[in-house]
Amino acid sequence: MARILITSALPYINGIKHLGNLAGSMLPADVWARFKRAQGHDVLYICATDEHGTPAELAAAAAGQDVRTYCDEQHAIQKRAGDAFGLSYDWFGRSSSDANRRLTQHFAAALEANGFIEERVDRMIYSVDDARFLPDRYVEGTCPHCAYEKARGDQCDNCGRLLDPTDLINPYSAVSGSRNLEVRDTRHLYLLQTKLADRIRAWVDSRTDWQPLARSIAFKHLDEGLIDRGITRDLKWGVPVVGPDGGPRPGLEGKVFYVWFDAPIEYIAATEEWATATGGSWRDWWRLDEGADDVRYVQFMGKDNVAFHTVSFPATLLGSGEPWKTVDTLKAFNWLNWYGGKFSTSQGRGVFMDQALELLPADYWRWYLTAYGPEHADAAFTWETFQGAVNKDLADVLGNFVNRIVKFAESKFDGVVPSGGTPGPVEAKLEADMAAVLAEATAQFEAMEFRKGAQALRAAWVLGNEYLQEAAPWTALRTDRDRAAVGVRTGLNLVALFARLAVPVLPFTAGRIAATVGANDLSWPAADTGWTTALPEGRPVQAPEVLFRKIEDALVTEWAARFGGGEG
Repeated sequence: MARILITSALPYINGIKHLGNLAGSMLPADVWARFKRAQGHDVLYICATDEHGTPAELAAAAAGQDVRTYCDEQHAIQKRAGDAFGLSYDWFGRSSSDANRRLTQHFAAALEANGFIEERVDRMIYSVDDARFLPDRYVEGTCPHCAYEKARGDQCDNCGRLLDPTDLINPYSAVSGSRNLEVRDTRHLYLLQTKLADRIRAWVDSRTDWQPLARSIAFKHLDEGLIDRGITRDLKWGVPVVGPDGGPRPGLEGKVFYVWFDAPIEYIAATEEWATATGGSWRDWWRLDEGADDVRYVQFMGKDNVAFHTVSFPATLLGSGEPWKTVDTLKAFNWLNWYGGKFSTSQGRGVFMDQALELLPADYWRWYLTAYGPEHADAAFTWETFQGAVNKDLADVLGNFVNRIVKFAESKFDGVVPSGGTPGPVEAKLEADMAAVLAEATAQFEAMEFRKGAQALRAAWVLGNEYLQEAAPWTALRTDRDRAAVGVRTGLNLVALFARLAVPVLPFTAGRIAATVGANDLSWPAADTGWTTALPEGRPVQAPEVLFRKIEDALVTEWAARFGGGEG
């Protein structure tokens, strides 16, 4: 039994997340966590809301709330949405926690003691009309690299380049829109990534487990040359910068740490929160000198977060000089687009998690976003492709199989797993074919190839339908009841098998499928398991309500009118 630590990129606090956020980090992390748990491994899946930084202040102001109250409400909303989607976090924490404040200040002190942090006087954007310095995200303007006109002061969402506010062309205040800006002196702390560049490159080189997208982004930033990164901001909401005595630091009074410095540290802090709440231990998951040397650490995130997790956060951990666990495997995803454009929380473009669940149950969305998600390239959401995935994969193939065979057992075999008959060549072929598909599904999920894993699940369901067509127990029943019994018994055992296979992607439906045949085993099946005889003869079975209802064209038209569709 392996010990596996899983983290997914922290969803930002400013509003409920859209389907693109779900598809790019939280859902695949959950699918893999469920898969590994079903194999019997010791899994700890940690996530949290990312609550500091400029957008939180702006969103709270727009809502007419103080930031703490706003974050309290939004955290609860996001926790409920995650639960409703079946995201099986062991802990869903908050980056505003006391644990994260302590750890962030601890890492800053350790880095400074090792010579990797220094104070610098910056020339920063000051808004005369707002009477304040503007942190990076308070400044917007034109990207100097790609000419995108709505680039933020920390990063361009169009080309992905990391920026500083003073890089922007024609900058303006995101608070007021004012262009009455000046560059003034202000003092800040810098993380000296240039001094850590060789260590970070060697560390990335050692991560042979990473997939090409993550490695290519990491090496892009390393090859372009790391820069020393400012890790403090002129904000009121965040982890305060303190001096050696724990009080305000002279010259940096009132400043807080940059959100991208403290947010990844929350992975550790949230584990501490989990341990405090459950009576568990967090240090043996994170400290190599206290037992974490046998932990496999896997991160899931969208491609826009990779730079911070392959450069900045490793710089924090490595530069501390302490034996912290670093990521072993980083699974990065591309973007799920909305009809050729981007989903956007700030602009309200696309379908959001709470809205999705108003339309259909979670498993419909989980299947589509896993089987057709943005894994190796950007993927476009359309209502038509979503309708096709639900109708063809879930309703026609899986749902129809379960409903058909259980109803037949109810009507023709007294509603029990029938006895009688001996399996023949048709069953032997099915068992061999299914063993190959089970091995494929296991290998693909093990490799975090989620689309291919979902394809293997569908292939298993197809095999079941093909078997029923060939065995045709409804035809055999006319002349050979024993032969029909073999077909029904095999089909019902396939139902139990499909429940086990459904657990990672379709956790709500998995239980419903298992209940139709009274199955209790929801562990992940090995290719050589005796699934064909898992159900005892005579066990009662009961057909379910319709597992998956088809999406009619009229609904697609209605949803397109409500949420949009077809616009660029």
